[in-house]
Amino acid sequence: MRILAIESSCDETAAAVVEDGRKVLSSVIATQIKEHIIYGGVVPEIASRMHTQAISGVVDRAVSEAGLGYSDLDAIAVTYAPGLIGALLVGVNFAKGLSMSTGLPLIPVHHLRSHIASNYITHPDLEPPFLCLVVSGGHSHIVEVRSYTDFSVIGRTRDDAAGECMDKAARAMGLPYPGGVNLDKISVSGNPEAYVLPRPRVDSSEYDFSFSGLKTAVINLIHKASQKGEEINVPDLGASYISAVVRCLCDNTFKAAETFGYKKIVLAGGVSANSVLRRRMQEMCAERSMQLYMPELSLCGDNAAMVGAQAYYEFLNGNIAGLNLNACATMPIED
Repeated sequence: MRILAIESSCDETAAAVVEDGRKVLSSVIATQIKEHIIYGGVVPEIASRMHTQAISGVVDRAVSEAGLGYSDLDAIAVTYAPGLIGALLVGVNFAKGLSMSTGLPLIPVHHLRSHIASNYITHPDLEPPFLCLVVSGGHSHIVEVRSYTDFSVIGRTRDDAAGECMDKAARAMGLPYPGGVNLDKISVSGNPEAYVLPRPRVDSSEYDFSFSGLKTAVINLIHKASQKGEEINVPDLGASYISAVVRCLCDNTFKAAETFGYKKIVLAGGVSANSVLRRRMQEMCAERSMQLYMPELSLCGDNAAMVGAQAYYEFLNGNIAGLNLNACATMPIED
């Protein structure tokens, strides 16, 4: 089954053709980094306009690079939630137009489910059930993946997402957008024990995260140093900050794995590209004789190939949308 997938939930306009949920025939991504870098982050209105300009060409190119015509496709898939509402609407409405003009079924796909499905492309042998840590700029979840379409969240952030906190901390340190990526790069030469930072926890739930206090601690540390005329060692502070975030993510994930009896651990989301997180997950899985699955780096960020992968299983489960499909800025992964 060949599915044309469209992704426009944030600042990447992407399209891909995926066969049977595992084989990527084409994948095209139009990035907007240059447009947002001067603002230090994504501006929703600009993102929506850029999607409108790019989507037609991106989709045509994805079909062409797959060596197919629209008549060779079996379905259209699109990310409809969660994300920036204006950005999502561009992709959803374009997909509905394609569905109407081609007569192909329309498959609605949840963004976080797609991130998890990126691992099906990298690891063709991976099958549920497993425990997945999904970490991105807007989400930090520990998810039980019971089947391809059955999910249960057992841990989540109570405030800011890990990726968002990394971006904001990077900006406070004077690093350019995209903050998380540049923070990871500059921290390679840093000492992760140079700065003592809090290890936040949520007393009412041992699997939930809280990162806002950690972010505030870093910002206050930088402000106090500035007021005293002291110089901050950015590589050291960056390494210390990433270490603190990663410790929280890993501790809760493996605590959940041991409690719920999972030996198969999966990492997903934009922050899954972070080198420290990947290394620490590998170490902790090896110590516990657990299997670890991580997406290849090209599939960590937003892309349409992961949408096509999840769409295949949504289709098999009968999840087909009508032309009244709407975008949703927020939606639980279980829905």
